[in-house]
Amino acid sequence: MALKSRTLAGDGQLEAAAVSNTAHIVPNAVGDHVAKIQQVLMALDGAVIDGGEVLAKRYGATTAAAVLAYKQKRNIINRSYQTQADNIVGIMTMAALDNELAEREKTLATESIRCDFSGRRGQNETA
Repeated sequence: MALKSRTLAGDGQLEAAAVSNTAHIVPNAVGDHVAKIQQVLMALDGAVIDGGEVLAKRYGATTAAAVLAYKQKRNIINRSYQTQADNIVGIMTMAALDNELAEREKTLATESIRCDFSGRRGQNETA
């Protein structure tokens, strides 16, 4: 499954995490892929992530807490082996983040393209 949101699509590590159990993104990971996850969590959930973690692009304690909160809020649990959410970004979490973000991106694009079909031609005209 290829990721479809503009923010996440094309990142090899995130694409791998979306399809492979061995490619989960876990605490202490570092890189651009972690920075993208942090950005998405902040945008979708208003997550508060430590500034040092964000600058270092590091999956530290506050990123892990934000992932856990995101998963708990959406009840993302692999019931084949879990009874509660964890703080790991795997296949189900990547799918949820990507789908939700793609919808948000679509909504923002639609809102920014709205047209005025009232028949008015200029700003100085009165109704």
